[in-house]
Amino acid sequence: MSKFNDALEKHLLPVASKLGSNKILISLRDGIIVAMPLIIIGSIFLVISGIAIPGWIEWLTSTGILEYLTKAVNGTFGLMGLVACFGVAHSIAKQYNTDGVSAGIISMAAFLVVTPNVMTGGKKPEEAIPQIYMGSQGLFVALIIGIISGLIFQWFINRDIKIKMPDQVPPAVSKSFSALIPGAVIIILWLCVYVALDLLPFGNIHKLIINTLGVPLSFLGGSLIGTIILVGLNSMFWFVGIHGANVVNAVMQPIWLKNIDENRLAYQAHPNGDLPHIITQPFIDNFVFMGGSGSTIGLIVVIAVLALKHRASKVTKMMAPLTFIPGLFNINEPTMFGIPVVLNIRLIVPFVLAPMINATITYTAMSTGLVHLTNGTAMPWTMPPILSGFLATGHISGSLVQIVCIIIDILLYYPFYRAMEKYNIIAEQEEQSQVTEGNKNN
Repeated sequence: MSKFNDALEKHLLPVASKLGSNKILISLRDGIIVAMPLIIIGSIFLVISGIAIPGWIEWLTSTGILEYLTKAVNGTFGLMGLVACFGVAHSIAKQYNTDGVSAGIISMAAFLVVTPNVMTGGKKPEEAIPQIYMGSQGLFVALIIGIISGLIFQWFINRDIKIKMPDQVPPAVSKSFSALIPGAVIIILWLCVYVALDLLPFGNIHKLIINTLGVPLSFLGGSLIGTIILVGLNSMFWFVGIHGANVVNAVMQPIWLKNIDENRLAYQAHPNGDLPHIITQPFIDNFVFMGGSGSTIGLIVVIAVLALKHRASKVTKMMAPLTFIPGLFNINEPTMFGIPVVLNIRLIVPFVLAPMINATITYTAMSTGLVHLTNGTAMPWTMPPILSGFLATGHISGSLVQIVCIIIDILLYYPFYRAMEKYNIIAEQEEQSQVTEGNKNN
């Protein structure tokens, strides 16, 4: 065990540490986080508009309320790309100690520059921005533009290539003038990209990026095999103390969000029709990682049960209340560092296997039609299991498959933690014997 831990620390920990502190990966995570409130708010309206009660949707349609609910959904989900573009550039600029707000605003302008406009119909055609590119369909482009624009912005500012104002000028005004040179360079750059692609047969940058990057990443993030690999990487990063979700999700979350938004559009169009994607952000958050990374909800239940025994170890009795309540809300840092799970070879097998098994069971159940697919509803990752399964799918089958996975997780974690519990009891007894022996000698 000691040699295995040493090997992990020597080979995996340095790589995980570099990835975990990478500025671009951090900015991708931050950019998605900025957009999450919109997605969650939009999901509330989506849940209301799709409650599985006979006659409910028909009533909403007949009264005209459904149209307004749909407007709210499109006005929130439909801006995730644009908002994420701001968030990514803002994060990069802040990490390099420059003005994040200016970088974010310029990045959003660049995003609009490279996005092709459309002409509206009617007697007086007007030029408009297609909403489809503002949302999930434009998320890839938004993230790329945010990264590049943020890096260019900080490069100019940190090299003092900017318009300087006298000290008497208010800071807000001074920052605005400082952003002129890098802002002009960024806008001109993306305008040139738009013109070049417009003259070439590629169409526009959105189509180009989706065809080159979106297809392979969609295969990785949308297939069961790819998901199992990603889940395994998440667990291995966590095992050496690196927040695995920050590394894996930074790359794959755009795919999962795009999938859930496409499910949302399909569900709105045909509530009883087929949905295009099984693996989405709620699939990962609410069915694979119940209890947190490693699907530690099984572990906290085992700890809580063993803590009720008279001969339970002090560690188990102390950690049971500290891990159980947070774990129900998918917060497992107390478990990860309190038990601990991090660098604990005794728990690595269930910690890696549990989420993989959850992914396989849920994917199989959804692909065979036993469980409804996630219908586009996004929710906070802290939503407790069973409730989250119902809300994510709009059907009781979502809760049932979660219950099955939780039972399997408990059975998987039990023998491993039971062995660890025996070790803890023996260690505590030996410690007590040493203390007793020392008191006698004194």
